[in-house]
Amino acid sequence: MKIQPEEISRIIKEKIEKYNYRIDVSEVGRVIEVGDGIARVYGLKDVMASELVLFDNDVYGMALNLEEDNVGCIVLGETNLIKEGDIVKRTRNIVQTPVGEKLLGRIINPLGIPLDGRGEINAKRFMPLERKALGVIQRQPVKEPLQTGLKAIDSMIPIGRGQRELIIGDRKTGKTALAVDTIINQKDTDVYCIYVAIGQKRSSVAKVVEVLKEHKALDYSIIVSASASEPPSIQYIAPYAGATIGEYFRDQGKHALVIYDDLSKHAIAYRQLSLLLRRPPGREAYPGDVFYLHSRLLERASKLSDELGGGSLTALPIIETQASDISTYIPTNVISITDGQIYLETKLFYSGIRPAINAGDSVSRVGGNAQIKAMKDVAGKLRIELAQFRELETFAKFGAELDKDTQQQLTRGYRLVEVLKQDQYVPIPVEKQIAVIFMAYNGYLDDLPLDVVPIVEKEIYELMDTEYKELGQKLLQSEGVTEELEKALHNFCKHIKSSFEHQVIKSSVNNGTEVGEK
Repeated sequence: MKIQPEEISRIIKEKIEKYNYRIDVSEVGRVIEVGDGIARVYGLKDVMASELVLFDNDVYGMALNLEEDNVGCIVLGETNLIKEGDIVKRTRNIVQTPVGEKLLGRIINPLGIPLDGRGEINAKRFMPLERKALGVIQRQPVKEPLQTGLKAIDSMIPIGRGQRELIIGDRKTGKTALAVDTIINQKDTDVYCIYVAIGQKRSSVAKVVEVLKEHKALDYSIIVSASASEPPSIQYIAPYAGATIGEYFRDQGKHALVIYDDLSKHAIAYRQLSLLLRRPPGREAYPGDVFYLHSRLLERASKLSDELGGGSLTALPIIETQASDISTYIPTNVISITDGQIYLETKLFYSGIRPAINAGDSVSRVGGNAQIKAMKDVAGKLRIELAQFRELETFAKFGAELDKDTQQQLTRGYRLVEVLKQDQYVPIPVEKQIAVIFMAYNGYLDDLPLDVVPIVEKEIYELMDTEYKELGQKLLQSEGVTEELEKALHNFCKHIKSSFEHQVIKSSVNNGTEVGEK
């Protein structure tokens, strides 16, 4: 068959006309050094700080050091999949994390990859990990309470929505338990909870998840896990991911609580990355910007102005101390950034006082404005009284002769300490807390043995759920403790006391024996 030249030219013209050409231009560089979770890249001239870069084998990294002749990237994946000479592409995107209601009840890593084996998260929205904190004009003062369900905190160190309250103490003093109690207490409220585990053992994270499931608190919670087995780069970005997820809810006019457990390990992960990137070390080998590391994170917690919807993001950062020393570098940094601290003391913890809160060293600088008025009226001087009691108790141990007033103060102090003890994962509604503290503060428990106090407490809770339900509702009203309400509280206390009359300590018992009570 003879091929016609016209036919060939027609086919060529047709192909040229239908030719779909697309030029794929991407800015690339090459890996010049890799190891220990760090890759140095040559050639990414216009890369942005915190930009996501793509290595071969679909491994992502983040540009952290922008130097004159190379870019220091932290690897957000397996370092052993990257080798010298590999091509690195810019993505032109800042590192982002998924946000929204689809994340509720899920366990994810800081990049939004699910870790709970329940399939993909079809999030519709992504937000950058790093965001500039809002200015003063966009905020309003903290004025709405965030109830923790813990008597010692809600009465003496109240937390408000939009506050940053530090939880500080040695290891194994109940810091995480305190944070988990706060999450459980948000069950019937409008607060979404984000728990960020940084450098924790996987078994510890699993335990927290189990406790939240057991108390049906996982439905309104999100767990962001960067466990100890993850590279330091993942641990470094974890708290920023938690803050971003919380900010999404805040910007929608809703309320969120984010717990960073803990920022000591976060600072250590950042120090590790900084030293590997050859940044100049400062005090305790931390880089010079370690203060900025935490200040830019915690400044994102705020209560928005009414024009912006009035949403709030409350932060509870946790710091672990060594040998109860709160004057070291990272603890003092974070104390200066936050609006107060809850100090958990090892000595109190092992003497059976739990939560082991040291009332003298703990403070809430703005939470008093958010505390409900009835609690403020009843427990206004409780923190000072407890701090004075601790000093008196130490003095009494020397075996000095004590006058009647001092003995009375010690007796009252022991009852107050007993009343503020609380079991783990059993948050108590604020109106019941007020009734119990009122009874102890006004001396109704002074002549009862210490081992009877928990029984009296149980009786108070039961009566407030049945006969005295109306009293609890009145305590929640904004007027506080009026004369009429105070009279009703006294009658309530007398009614309970009457059923324990047979257990009252006889006046012949020497009150001085109580000095050694625990």
